[in-house]
Amino acid sequence: MNDATLTPNQRRVLVCIQSWLAQHGRAPTLREISQNLGLASHSSAQDYVEALVRKGVLERLPHHRGLRLPHQSRASAATLLPLVGRVAAGSPILAAENVEAQHAVDPELFRPRADYLLRVQGLSMRDAGILDGDLIAVHRSATAEHGRIVVARIDDEVTVKRLQLDGERIRLLPANPDFAPIEVDAQRHTFAIEGLYVGLIRPDSSSARR
Repeated sequence: MNDATLTPNQRRVLVCIQSWLAQHGRAPTLREISQNLGLASHSSAQDYVEALVRKGVLERLPHHRGLRLPHQSRASAATLLPLVGRVAAGSPILAAENVEAQHAVDPELFRPRADYLLRVQGLSMRDAGILDGDLIAVHRSATAEHGRIVVARIDDEVTVKRLQLDGERIRLLPANPDFAPIEVDAQRHTFAIEGLYVGLIRPDSSSARR
């Protein structure tokens, strides 16, 4: 599956469909896609689905309404990704005490590849489509370009924010007006990029309770 030409929103819809297929054994309806991703209307979901079909990353089933991934009929070796929950202060993200579980994920789902999943806490990235309880896929990297959503560490705290670089100035921007930007003072705080956000998996309500 070649999804290099997908827009960020098209990729979000594709991830939603792939996750739903894995959890339920069927594709989501347009209503379920809209509700899951917070889209404005069912017609928005329809537009994204049509674009994904045109780009060849989705296929319509011929005899009834439904969708499938082009590679779904072929065996695909899943990659086990560690799911990180609440990160213990001062410990590496992938330290044993932080890993809740291992999840089997199609290695073709995220570009660049995902190295781990991180459970989101809070709503500071709500307007970027990242909600409390979502599992975000993270590509491990110590560097990031201006404007990328990153997993960053400030002293002992780990956060998911959009990186803003302005000369020597570093800011971490939320995607929710209820939250203030974080000004990074390198002289007062230890700062590091832990990884790049490359997509998300949204558990359904039943799996989120388990």
